[in-house]
Amino acid sequence: MATQVLDSIALEQLAGSVKGEVIAPGSDEYERARTVFNAMVDRHPAAIVKCRDPHDVIAVVELARVRAAEVSIRAGGHGVTGSQITEGGVVIDLTEMKRIHIDPEARVARAQAGVTWGELDAASQEHGLAVTGGRVPSTGIAGLTLGAGSGWLERKLGYTCDNLLEADIVTADGRFLRCNREENAELFWALKGGGGNFGVVTQFTYRLHPVGPMIYGGMLVFPPFAGREIAQAYRAFMETAPDEVGGALAFLTAPPAPFVPEEARGKPAVGIIATYAGDAEEGERVLQPLKDLGPAVDMVGPMPYMGAQQLLEPGNPHGNRHYWKADLMDELSDGAIDLICDAGMRMVSPLTVALFQPLGGAVARVPQGATALGRRDARWAYHVLSQWTDPADDERNVEWTRDLATSLEPHSSGGVYITFTSDSGDDRVQDVYRSHYDRLVAIKDRYDPGNMFHLGQNIRPSAEAAARAR
Repeated sequence: MATQVLDSIALEQLAGSVKGEVIAPGSDEYERARTVFNAMVDRHPAAIVKCRDPHDVIAVVELARVRAAEVSIRAGGHGVTGSQITEGGVVIDLTEMKRIHIDPEARVARAQAGVTWGELDAASQEHGLAVTGGRVPSTGIAGLTLGAGSGWLERKLGYTCDNLLEADIVTADGRFLRCNREENAELFWALKGGGGNFGVVTQFTYRLHPVGPMIYGGMLVFPPFAGREIAQAYRAFMETAPDEVGGALAFLTAPPAPFVPEEARGKPAVGIIATYAGDAEEGERVLQPLKDLGPAVDMVGPMPYMGAQQLLEPGNPHGNRHYWKADLMDELSDGAIDLICDAGMRMVSPLTVALFQPLGGAVARVPQGATALGRRDARWAYHVLSQWTDPADDERNVEWTRDLATSLEPHSSGGVYITFTSDSGDDRVQDVYRSHYDRLVAIKDRYDPGNMFHLGQNIRPSAEAAARAR
C-alpha cells in the first residue's frame, strides 16, 4: 500500500466524522501522543486520532482506505518494534477506550483495547480473579493478547490468548465483527496469536480464574560468581515444579536500591523471580528449595498478586531505548547457561537483563491447532532485553545483543512469538507460525487482502488476493 500524507482537507473531514480528538503535528499533545515505550521509535504521523468507540475506528479506517494512507494501531504502546506509530500516515489511537466490566459470577472480564494490564488486574482483583497478563503494568492488553500473552500465570492458566473468549474487531473494509467460537470462528482463531494483522480489535472478553488476592512469591538475588550453580539448581527445580510455579532466572546489574547490600549495588548479579499461583502456605513449602540456595537478598514471601505484577515495573520505565532478542529452547543446556553467565559479566548497559523463562505446564497442554501460535512444545525461552538511555550508545548495545543471540543459536529451537523480540521480516514471521502460516494467509486474504494492517510482524496476503484488491 502506498503511503500518502493526509492533507488539511482530509484532516478536517476526519475531525468532523469522529467523536475523539484528531491531533496534527505542531502541538505539545502531538509530541506526547507520538511517543511510545521504546524511545528508539521516532516517527511523525500525519494525524493521530484518539478514538472513543468503534464508530471512530470505522471512520478512520474508511478514510485511510479512500486516501491510501498508511495505518498504525496504538493501544498500550509497549511493542518494542514501534509498529504502533506510522511515518506520514494515521494512527488509530485506542488509549482512551478504557471501559472494563467484570462479571464475578461468570468469571468473565470485558475490556476495551486501551486498557493496560495494571488497570485490568486492579479491576479483576477486586473479586479475587485474574487472567495471565503482562509483567509490566503499563503494558496494553491488546498487543499482548494478540501476540500470545505471556505472564507469571502462564504455566497454570495458559497464555492470555488461551483465555480469550471473544473479540470485537473492525476490519479493513470498515465492518464491525464479533468473533468467538460460533461467530467468525476462523478470524477468532487467527486473533489468538496472529497479532494485529487482521483489523483493529476494540474489545476483548477473557475467562478469569481465582487468583489471590495474596500469593507467595518475590525475588531472590545471588552474587554473580554463583551464576552457573544457581542456574543449574533452578533448572533442576523446574523439572518437577508444579504448574502453579511461574518466574524466571535473570542475569542483571544489581540496582542502587535499599534492599541490595551496598557493596553489591551496580555490580552483576543473578536473580530468581518466583511466583506461586495458589495457596500461599503451599507456595511457601514449594518454593523453599529456592530460598535454601542461600541468596544474598531474599524478598520471597506472602505478597499481593498486584505486587507480583509490579515486580518489574521499576526496571522498565517509559522512554528508555530498547533492543530485544529471544528464542525458544527445547532444553536449558549447560552451554546456554555458560554463555549468558559470561555475558552477564560484561553487559554494555546496567539496565539490560538476560533471562531464561521456564515454559511447559498449561502452555504445552493446549492443543497445537487451538491457536495461531506455531509452537507449544518448547520447555524454555531465553530473552536478551537490552535497555539504555543515551542514543550515542545505540550501536554498542545493539551489537552486544546480536552477538549474544548469535552465540545462543545452537542452543535454540526457533519459533519464538512475535512480541518477544525486535526482529521482523518474512522469514521471522513464517518461523513463528510454521505449519499455521498458510492458514493465516488465507484468513488475511479474506479480511485484509490489501494489507492495510501491515506494520509490525506482517502476515502478507497472497499475491492473487493482493492483485484483486488493487
